[in-house]
This record gives sequence, C-alpha cells and structure tokens, in this order.
Amino acid sequence: MEFDKRPTAANTEKYIKEILSAHPCSKTFFIGKSVLGRKISVLTLGKPYGGTLFVGATHGSEWLTSLVLLRFFEEVCSAFEKGEKLYGIDIEKAISKRGLAVVPVLNPDGVEINIRGKDGALCSANRIDRLSGGDNIHWNANARGVDINHNFGAGWEVLHKMEREKGIFGPAPRYYGGPRAFSEPETRAICGFCSTFDIKRLYSFHSQGEEVFWYYGQKTPFISRDMAKEFAESCGYKTAMPKGTAAHGGLKDWYIENFGRPGFTVEIGLGENPLPMEDFEKIYKKLFPALIKAVSM
Repeated sequence: MEFDKRPTAANTEKYIKEILSAHPCSKTFFIGKSVLGRKISVLTLGKPYGGTLFVGATHGSEWLTSLVLLRFFEEVCSAFEKGEKLYGIDIEKAISKRGLAVVPVLNPDGVEINIRGKDGALCSANRIDRLSGGDNIHWNANARGVDINHNFGAGWEVLHKMEREKGIFGPAPRYYGGPRAFSEPETRAICGFCSTFDIKRLYSFHSQGEEVFWYYGQKTPFISRDMAKEFAESCGYKTAMPKGTAAHGGLKDWYIENFGRPGFTVEIGLGENPLPMEDFEKIYKKLFPALIKAVSM
C-alpha cells in the first residue's frame, strides 16, 4: 500500500478506507471533532482498552508523522493476519497482550492549513490569513490559533507565563497555549480517549530532531527511562530532556501526570518542518524497528 501523498483530510480518509478494506482485523471510529468540525479518527488492532496509543500530527507542519503511523499500522495488521514476526517480535502475541490504537492526525485543521493555506481553514480563512501573514508553511496551531501541544493541563500555568514572557498573548501560528488548559476540542478528544480506554502506553510523534522525551515530574514511572533508551537504541535516536516552553503543557506531560504511566514524545527525522515527502522512506525505515519495539513493551 502506497502512502505517497500529503495527508490532507481527503487523503487521510482514503488511506484509512484502504487499510480497513485490506485488513478486516482493523477497526476505526471517531474520538471527536476539530474546531472546524473535521472528524478525528482512531484505528485499532486488537482490544484498544488498556492498549498502546500512537498519536501523530499534533502540529500542522509535522504531518509526516501521520504517514509514518498509517504505514506502520498497515504493516502491523498484515503481519498480525499472516502470523508473521517483525524484528523477532510475534505480532499476534504482542497485540493479544496489549492492543494498538493509532490516531494518525490529531490536528486535522492545522494539517489542512499547513498544506493548503487559508483554503484549508474553510469559514476561518480570513482570520487564519491574518494570523499567519500568508505564511501557512510554518502553521502548527489548530484553526483557533491554539498550539494543541501547549494546551494540556500539566504545567499549563507555568507555560502560559513563559509564553507571555516571549511576547505571545493570543492566537498565533504556533506556541500559544490557549485561554485556559483543555480549551480546545482536539485536546479534550485525545484526553477523553486515553481516560475512557485506560491507555497503558502513550507515544506522541512530532518532528524533528531524532529524540525521545520520557520524563515529566515525580509521577514518571521508573521504567520509562529504560523504555526510552531501548526505543532510541533501536533506531539510532537519543533520549533527551525537554527545555523551556517544550517542558510543559504537552500530551505526554499530561498523560504522565494524570496516569503515572510511561508516556513519550518522539521527534522523528532531521531537518526543517515540514519535513519533505522525499525523506519519508528514509525516516520510516530508520524508525520502524523502534515502532515494533514499542508495540511489544
């Protein structure tokens, strides 16, 4: 199956339909809607309750993460149905132990704006054009100009103060954490899914840097550091500690603080966002062994 087109809403829907058609073992449903009413889909293999969750495209310019996750999910489904092993991991056994859930695009409006410009913003086109100054290529936020990965409740007040110190006081293409924590429908959708389905492991995929972040405060499990190291060593990435405005307000941060379970931010690839389609194959092949490892940990 070819994942060779940028993940607009139409292309993402097409990819999901193709996966469902090719692999009856897979299922999908909606966990919520974006600001502009676009559906936020999750793909599942095995029982999602108590499963492992992969999340992509939280930032508009980081849409390559969604293609990585869609292709990976499709390959895991294929191995599951055929009873194959991948990098020595018995996929059927791993999925039977802990199901896999993939949200390929958490921020569908942001991805549309980044790829298609103000046309992707529908009724908010004029506002988005004004906020971006016509520069959609660096757009990370949702359609309200809120950076979703600054909108989660963990350390939001500290992060909000940092934003103001950097001169960020309202909606913007990136970095603005919103008027309050959990103000955005995309944020609430993923938090609701994690809570409802009692997710045991969370991996939030971003770009770029080839780094794995694993720590957030005293509730970080002892095993998280070793898990992050094992993941990173599998693909030649490095473990790291976030700094500045990247140290609070993220999905991984909220997950660790709320559940006290292993949560990770994985920064894929190297370069400048949005990473080009030409890098997709190279990034995917390098990351693939670690993704397999994550399913089995």
